[in-house]
Amino acid sequence: MKNPHREFLDECHARIDSYANSALEIAADEFMLASTQPKYSYNFSWLGRPIIQYPQDMAAMQELIWSVKPDLIIETGIAHGGSLILNASMLALLDMTEAIENGTNFNPAESRRRVLGIDIDIRAHNRAAIEAHPLASRISMIQGSSIAPEIIDQVRAFARDYKRILISLDSNHTHEHVLAELEAYAPLTSVGSYCVVFDTIIEDMPADMFPDRPWGPGDNPKTAVWKYLESHPEFEIDRRIDHKLMISVAPQGYLRRIR
Repeated sequence: MKNPHREFLDECHARIDSYANSALEIAADEFMLASTQPKYSYNFSWLGRPIIQYPQDMAAMQELIWSVKPDLIIETGIAHGGSLILNASMLALLDMTEAIENGTNFNPAESRRRVLGIDIDIRAHNRAAIEAHPLASRISMIQGSSIAPEIIDQVRAFARDYKRILISLDSNHTHEHVLAELEAYAPLTSVGSYCVVFDTIIEDMPADMFPDRPWGPGDNPKTAVWKYLESHPEFEIDRRIDHKLMISVAPQGYLRRIR
């Protein structure tokens, strides 16, 4: 018997695979290059908080969270808090839909699902806005360098009692920093879940694109991903996500833990 949903997904996969080296892929690359300096990704928000992401990456995170159903999301880099709110809202939806499916009452106060954000400088006005948000009860924050030993210890202690963990790395974008974050936090990723490394796109941008930043081609999150994967075969790049999104700040940055 035919399964219409399965057939639709097969059509999607075939269509996605056909995009490689196509005119659409070329156009997407041109858009990424043209949209970076004008700060296109700064123009969006999620449930009232600014989120410095492209809409395609927001959609991808929604799909991953729905698929993995994590009980903890750890993210480095907080900024205005939009990503914290996005992730918290998805965890709230998971709780609500599971309650509906199980025929039980939905009580947010009883949920263990949490988002943990780490940032070296959580500005007071951003912290106040995040803590005033209706989803604040699902969010915990730690201020400090994400690669400082004492911060890593705090995060690992926080994560100890969680079973399904998803990681999002989006703070300092130098090779050395991101590689240290990967070494510290990627092992917390559950099998079947993802460690998402943002701003790998830096490797594909012109060398003069980031004159006021310590990163650039040859020294960025993508080079850190390449180095990390050399000795960590338990992760693989989910290239189908790259082919599907096409417009993304995280090409080769969606790392799936396979064992």
